[in-house]
Formats: sequence, C-alpha cells, structure tokens
Amino acid sequence: MNKRIELGDTMPDFFLPGIDGKNYDENDFGANPLLLIIFSCNHCPYVQAYEERIIKLQNNLLKDGLKIVAINANDSDKYSEDSFEEMKKRATEKEFNFIYLRDESQETAKAFGAAFTPELFLFNAERKLIYTGKIDDNWREPEKVQTKYLQNAIEEFLRGEEISVPETYAIGCTIKWKAG
Repeated sequence: MNKRIELGDTMPDFFLPGIDGKNYDENDFGANPLLLIIFSCNHCPYVQAYEERIIKLQNNLLKDGLKIVAINANDSDKYSEDSFEEMKKRATEKEFNFIYLRDESQETAKAFGAAFTPELFLFNAERKLIYTGKIDDNWREPEKVQTKYLQNAIEEFLRGEEISVPETYAIGCTIKWKAG
C-alpha cells in the first residue's frame, strides 16, 4: 500500500487521457481556485450512488471556481466495465459534467495513496490538499444525509474560514489493483 498524501501536501503530478480525447495534467486547471480529484470507476455501487450528487455539486459550485476531475485506476482486465470504452459510455449515459480520466498504469492512484472509489482529494489554488475523504454521511440514501462533509469544506474554504472537518475516512469499493 502506498502512503496517502496528507493535508497540506502538494498535489502529485499526473498526465492522463480523458474520455473527451484530450490528455490532462495538473496544470490544466490553474484557473480554478478549487480542484476536486475523485478516484472513481464505473462498477462500484458506492460510486454509482454518488454520481448524481457529484454532477449536482459541479453544477452548483462551478461558478465559485470548483473543478471536478474523476480518475479511474481500476484494473480493466479483471473489471471490463471499467475500461476506457465503458467509461465513455457511462459518462454519456449519465451526462457527466466533469472530466473523467483513465489511469491505466495506476501510477497516479499510487502517487495520491488512493485506496477507495470514491475517494476525494480537494486542493486549493496552490494545489495544497485541504480536504480528503468522503462526500457525506449516507451513500445509500441522499435524502437522509445529515452531514455534507465535502460541501461544508468547500463552503468554509470559500468564506475564508478554517475547514472544521478536513479529513474523513473514505468509504467505498477498494481500487482494483493489477497483479504485482
């Protein structure tokens, strides 16, 4: 297991292909004061349960400078539904409004120390980690959410306040690592 980046750490470099046909690196989001990296995939029921909330979050907070980037690092040889082609299909089907990248080598996931899908890493304009963990406290039933950890962190940051809960534990499926 790779060491997970910690609060205050600088975002690891990456260069990954997106489902839109473009390649992206960490410098492509310089205009956005907030960058949310979500380690994601297609097949995990936790991710599927959160897709609508992620889309809504991007819609609601894009004007405030939030950019969401999802990265799928799962082994697509063992989980064909997480292949690049299936990523394109799912993004179209679900009308993703965020960038969806493929980490075929799994090096980016390792650099972040990511272990779950979904697992969140929120960075400020200097690309320092300011929040990590999960979206909220009820993955199964959005209407029963009591605490919106991610949204609270973003709103506190935008108000210039210290983030009251900067770290939560991620829940979800484990990243499906390749052998070796």
